[in-house]
Amino acid sequence: MQKVAISIGDLNGVGIEIALKAHEKIKKIVNPIYCINKKMLKKAAKLLNTEIPDDFETFEVEGDFEINPGKIDEKAGKYSFDSFISAINLAKEKKVDAICTLPINKESWSKAGIKYKGHTEVLRDIFKKEAIMMLGCEKMYVALFTEHIPLKEVPKKIKKEKLIQFFSDFYRSTGFEKVGVLGLNPHAGDGGVLGDEEIKEILPAIIETNEMLNKEIFYGPLVPDIAFTAKKGVFIAMYHDQGLAPLKALYFDESINVSLNLPILRTSVDHGTAFDIAYKGIAKTKSYENAIKYILNHKN
Repeated sequence: MQKVAISIGDLNGVGIEIALKAHEKIKKIVNPIYCINKKMLKKAAKLLNTEIPDDFETFEVEGDFEINPGKIDEKAGKYSFDSFISAINLAKEKKVDAICTLPINKESWSKAGIKYKGHTEVLRDIFKKEAIMMLGCEKMYVALFTEHIPLKEVPKKIKKEKLIQFFSDFYRSTGFEKVGVLGLNPHAGDGGVLGDEEIKEILPAIIETNEMLNKEIFYGPLVPDIAFTAKKGVFIAMYHDQGLAPLKALYFDESINVSLNLPILRTSVDHGTAFDIAYKGIAKTKSYENAIKYILNHKN
């Protein structure tokens, strides 16, 4: 049975509730190791009015602070970061087969003086690799060519050579045989009337990548507003909300986040800390369960 390090996320959010609630299911398919110390675990369990399972294996992450459900807090931010780094180190040292991350709060990270905006940026820096962010479920996966950047900066990033590298890395990481590439502009530029990135950059990148692979893997550029009407498939979006708005509208409760093109396998839930329902006992576990199941079927 594979060992999986679980970074516990922001303790002011729903992550620890999800971990405790899903433990009985998760332990039947992997050996989870939760990156949290026993003192903080006991505090969280007390707030949740729940028992800690006897076989809830932990990896000691230093830290001691008061949990404030639903609050942005630098101590909680730092602890979630330290939990994540502990999980990464366990994977680097081959003590676990993969890692799964529960949600962090970006503002809490910022208040703690952490320079990164999220998990993927940390992984890129540590491994010096261009990690690819892919989200979705068995019905639909969406990879993001650009991620957490202002919308006004996206067009400057749409360059043929970078797209070719991204497409190639994505194919090598997933093996998907049919991948739709979204256009950047409304109506995919409408023949250059509404923008020419599709003509100058995206289409040439699709053609050249397929020639390199000697396969017709990538197709498009697709008109973004109709690409998802079939509610299935694999897509590459040019920017964050272009891909994630339709995905989450369709499959929010079951989608996961996967970091591709890395020497370790990392999956995550596809939702945030849900501060509004933290410690109310109503957090759903489906995304977390699916993130663990992905590890079973996709060994790194």
